[in-house]
Amino acid sequence: MEPVPLYTKKYKVDTRDIDFTGRMKLSSIFLYFQDIAGEHAENLGMGRAVMEDKGVIWVLVRARVDIIRYPHWKEGITIETWPQEPNRLEFMRDFLIRDSKGEILVKAVSTWVIIDEKTRKLRKTESIFRGYPPTIKERAIYCKLGRLKPNGKLDKVYAREVRYSDIDQNEHLNNAKYVDFIMDAFTIDEHRKYFVKSIEIDYSNEALPGDTISFFRDMSQIDENIIYMEGINEDSGEINFKAKIYFDKN
Repeated sequence: MEPVPLYTKKYKVDTRDIDFTGRMKLSSIFLYFQDIAGEHAENLGMGRAVMEDKGVIWVLVRARVDIIRYPHWKEGITIETWPQEPNRLEFMRDFLIRDSKGEILVKAVSTWVIIDEKTRKLRKTESIFRGYPPTIKERAIYCKLGRLKPNGKLDKVYAREVRYSDIDQNEHLNNAKYVDFIMDAFTIDEHRKYFVKSIEIDYSNEALPGDTISFFRDMSQIDENIIYMEGINEDSGEINFKAKIYFDKN
């Protein structure tokens, strides 16, 4: 298959992808994005075999996802993805999820880097990048993904150890699992009353098997329907992630 600037794939929302409301879990959206991004990377000559040959791995470092409507159980959807021209260290990639009528359900933008598989240090994009077909300049969301910070006091919600079912082929906590952990910081009753309308995540440091992450929440902007969260490694004190969540009533 010739390299294409826009990659599309059809999906059907499966039982494993939904929560108790019958809607697609936010973490499942991240997993679908990860799946199609991997396929498009293969198409563009930057797939797993090439990465292994170069001794590097893909890492998602920032993402923003805006939900217009959550896909529901058994719904057929189409996901579109396209990259922007990379800079010295970062690859940018956008996503859209559409329903069967072509209406946009979800918009997302993301930033990825490559790191050395052994040293875990950043590598330049030129390590694997050999050019794209003409890129699509349009963005799914016109925004700048910046560094997130709390607005008020951080209160600890809970702590969780990273285990076997949480890690991926890179042997670290998968980006979608972070989203599950964030959602677990809220009660079932809170999930019944509210839903995430938008989330921005800054993945700061890897979480490895055996690491325990403490989850903190800043509720100072609750009247503006905004919640800020951080995950901190209990042993090293490093911040694993920062997230800004915009929510609305069901």
